[in-house]
Amino acid sequence: MASEFLFDISGIDLNAVAGSPAHVGRVNPHAGHMRHLDHVIWTNSDLTAAIGVKQVRDDEFWVAGHIPGRPLLPGVLMIEAAAQLSSYLFRSRAPEFAFLGFTHCDQTVFRGQVVPGDRLLLLVKEKHFGRRRFSCFGQGLVDGRLVFETLVTGMAI
Repeated sequence: MASEFLFDISGIDLNAVAGSPAHVGRVNPHAGHMRHLDHVIWTNSDLTAAIGVKQVRDDEFWVAGHIPGRPLLPGVLMIEAAAQLSSYLFRSRAPEFAFLGFTHCDQTVFRGQVVPGDRLLLLVKEKHFGRRRFSCFGQGLVDGRLVFETLVTGMAI
């Protein structure tokens, strides 16, 4: 995977809300401690790319135990956040599928730390969109710095 952004974000208002928290909740079934996509900032017109946000809070379930005194957002939760934004794209195009499961996580690289108080900006871009299977490249940014990259694959079940 490249260490540059998946697409140019310079012309996108990163404070916009294209998918409210309530809308994200209607599209994705994740709730409570397992919801890692707060809202969607932007999608392109053909729903093949999106930007979302996970606001990393200091009251999340992992904070006390994932390195006490120096909490770091677990990498698996970064990947989960990208997967949830990928699901949002797929279900926006194929709403008839009620449940999506993830089958692969590949080419993952962690390039920086994410801590409580950070705004994790998520970028996803479709690699493959099939009738029941899809894959997206995902990235996470904090303060304009690339902190992780991954390729997630999901399947309608």
